[in-house]
Amino acid sequence: SPFFPVVNQASPQPAKHYGITSPISLAPPKESDRSLTQKLTEALKPYGVFEEELELQRRILVLGKLNSLVKEWIKEISETKNLPSSVIENVGGKIFTFGSYRLGVHTKGADIDALCVSPRHVDRSDFFTSFYEKLKQQDEVKDLRAVEEAFVPVIKLCFDGIEIDILFARLALQTVPEDLDLLDDGLLKNLDIRCIRSLNGEYLQFVISSFFVTMLICM
Repeated sequence: SPFFPVVNQASPQPAKHYGITSPISLAPPKESDRSLTQKLTEALKPYGVFEEELELQRRILVLGKLNSLVKEWIKEISETKNLPSSVIENVGGKIFTFGSYRLGVHTKGADIDALCVSPRHVDRSDFFTSFYEKLKQQDEVKDLRAVEEAFVPVIKLCFDGIEIDILFARLALQTVPEDLDLLDDGLLKNLDIRCIRSLNGEYLQFVISSFFVTMLICM
């Protein structure tokens, strides 16, 4: 009948899980579990592991400044490589975060894992030379160092008192839009292995956050 939905009588599909092994349990927390969690939180508070709101806002401000620096730098690189002005105006570039900060489980004073995403005409060598020099010129930046030969190459720094590790990934795109979805598998085409490794953090945090969303739905 067009007025009544058809109910699927097939047996329910097994719950999807990530990784090699299935979760130990998908059961929701008991009231005793919630109580223990609250007690643990109260026990940790005197040790200063949780950030105050002011510190959280400072992190957001620092990331905003870093994102602006990335956009400014990519425009400068685009000009030196004689790209059309119409492309330069919309060339983009962006800082993404991942790891404990992105998941909202970082502790007070923890560093931020960040990923600098650039369009195809910006090379990794540009990241470790001209962008490094741009960071060096910032008064807020201290303890700047490049680890170019690491398994996942990284620039480490302390920006206004906040430690940040910045990875780099060059995508096969002419421009990097603000609404770029890094989970699009198509972006992995024609990338070198170091860029793929750098993007791995974003994929991993998606898997972790998806697992917790699944757990919340089960609850």
